[in-house]
Amino acid sequence: MQINSKEACVYLVPGLSLNFKAVLSPALWYRSCWGQITLTQTPETLAASQGSFVSITCKSSMEVGTSMAWYQKKPKEPPRLLIFGASARASGTPSRFQGSGSGFDFSLAIHGVEAEDVGVYYCQWQIMENFPPSVFLFHPSEQQLETGTASVVCLVNSFYPKTIKVSWKVDGVVQASNIQESFTEQDSKDSTYSLSSTLTLSRSEYESHSLYTCEVSHQSLASALVKSINKDEC
Repeated sequence: MQINSKEACVYLVPGLSLNFKAVLSPALWYRSCWGQITLTQTPETLAASQGSFVSITCKSSMEVGTSMAWYQKKPKEPPRLLIFGASARASGTPSRFQGSGSGFDFSLAIHGVEAEDVGVYYCQWQIMENFPPSVFLFHPSEQQLETGTASVVCLVNSFYPKTIKVSWKVDGVVQASNIQESFTEQDSKDSTYSLSSTLTLSRSEYESHSLYTCEVSHQSLASALVKSINKDEC
């Protein structure tokens, strides 16, 4: 796939007040297998004093879900990723930067502009592929067993998109309770997700069974990814 672009950006010029100047030329556009996508940033110009609120908008000619990123560019420095997935802050992005939107319309807001925010800002469509997960299964620790409980942990790493299904079986029987799931924040480098799914039982119940199975279904997989551990082999 070939991507062509013309820069659409926002300049922040330091001074007694910070002047935000959007230079649209007139749009940023991409060509993909779905057709041509045009991104248009507004406004063309705006001014803000230090500590004030500003907002930049980005409009896409095609529906792109939440596959939108925002970058900051400073002289003699590479572009810095601020926001990915439309609203997720990349590692190191100050909390005053906030991204929002989905579908066609997106925005980048700065709540309390700082002098260090001087630079060039632009939106960019994220071309995301499916990333299949890696799955790891862990026995409960001896220290936990001494407390009378047992947690079997299924780690599901580095997948995209976020929608995923994790199910548990104990000796072949599907489990519907005593399960907790926790997502991590999107990885700032590749935008993938990770998930921890934990099956917690009493020690006596855990020791009364042998085979513990974690099954993961994801659109990147042709069939469910299955990992099993045997209690008697730990």
